[in-house]
Amino acid sequence: MDAADLDYRTRTLTGCIPPLLVTRLLELGHEREVEFQAGRGEWFCALEWARLLGHRGLREQALEVLAPYIATNWWPPARARAELLEGWGRVGEAIALARPYAQAGDRPALVFFARLLARTVHSDEAFMLLRTGIQDWFLAECLVDVADAAGMNEEAAALLEDRIEAAVPACDDADCSNLRMDPFNAVSLLATIRERQGRIEEAIDLLQTRGATSVDNRDDLADLLARHDRITELRAYAASESHGHAVRRLAEVLEERGDVEAAIAVYRAFGAAPHGMWQVSVPLSELLVRHGRGDEAIEVMRALAERPGGAEDWIVDTLCTLYSSHGRPLDGLAHLDALKARIGGTEEWDFFRMRLPLMADCGLIDEAIEEARAHPEGHTWYAACAVSEVLAEAGRTEEAVTVLEQHPTYNSSLHAERLIDLGRIEDALRVLQQPRTKPPTPTWDGTYSTEPPY
Repeated sequence: MDAADLDYRTRTLTGCIPPLLVTRLLELGHEREVEFQAGRGEWFCALEWARLLGHRGLREQALEVLAPYIATNWWPPARARAELLEGWGRVGEAIALARPYAQAGDRPALVFFARLLARTVHSDEAFMLLRTGIQDWFLAECLVDVADAAGMNEEAAALLEDRIEAAVPACDDADCSNLRMDPFNAVSLLATIRERQGRIEEAIDLLQTRGATSVDNRDDLADLLARHDRITELRAYAASESHGHAVRRLAEVLEERGDVEAAIAVYRAFGAAPHGMWQVSVPLSELLVRHGRGDEAIEVMRALAERPGGAEDWIVDTLCTLYSSHGRPLDGLAHLDALKARIGGTEEWDFFRMRLPLMADCGLIDEAIEEARAHPEGHTWYAACAVSEVLAEAGRTEEAVTVLEQHPTYNSSLHAERLIDLGRIEDALRVLQQPRTKPPTPTWDGTYSTEPPY
């Protein structure tokens, strides 16, 4: 085994058995196959097999499974072994195993090692390891967590304050007010410490100075106000925050308190502003569905889809899914027909594929397949994927496999999953383990592809 090859195959999920299919094999009782493949360089098989043996109390056997992978000096198996050892109370061995990787400068290894130390009596050491990397957002985030265990919140705050003061203009434009800060999350992390210390007003003031208010569709200020039951302030912030993340947090709080009507009302009020419904239509529809109001959810998405510019694929897809899940496939097809007429009678695959499950819901599977094959993009690999899904949902797995076999270099995981469902394990593994050569990094020529996948 080679660390670079293992890393490439597992990162890209090419030429290997991916985690979901390892789980599927185990669910269907193919333990011996997973065990065999674990010994042949299939990392995800080895990981799950080692965990399973450890759960059964076969600890030394579990460690033996990981040993050949660890011999490559690749970090993931070392981490897996350290996690097993820690779980068994063998913390000293876990620390000794992870330390060289952390000392070598591997960022994930350093963060894992620091958290491992902090969970024991070595939180001071963890803090000292991380402080020199304070400019790195990933290490800084870990440092703030470790600081609490080490009782070094003020030391961490001082480091972050220095980084905030060291921020420089992001460009040479004299009118540019943006700052480049390393780490970029220094303000939010400092606010976390102040909140932890009970200095809530300082935390709020800090978060109000951020340039970017939201990360991963969450807003730290909205979350802080919700945690401390400062609903009046959260309402005011939600009214001024344009991304819709604060109003979503407010609606979540109201729903948690059982005031569903108030949650719906804040979404609708935000959605009444120009472009507001673009931000909150999906969470509002999800809220309505959770409370048995599917028809209202459909109306929310339908109204958005029929606005000028609203016929985006993600909006129409959400709407069609709602039609299907609420027993209204004919209405979904009617919407797609109207949309097709509005755009001149043509229908790109991204919209046509939405017809397939709706037609299947109407018992028109054969007609759906025939229309798919007649579509200008009907013989592409991505069309095969959608057709296969419809056939498999209808229990016609053999036909689904036949469709995928027409594009042997694509959809390998989906193809293998269908074969596994048919009990054709060897065929499935043959599909997954086709030799893959690492493609060269292409030189960008300044043009963009117009062919999917884009």
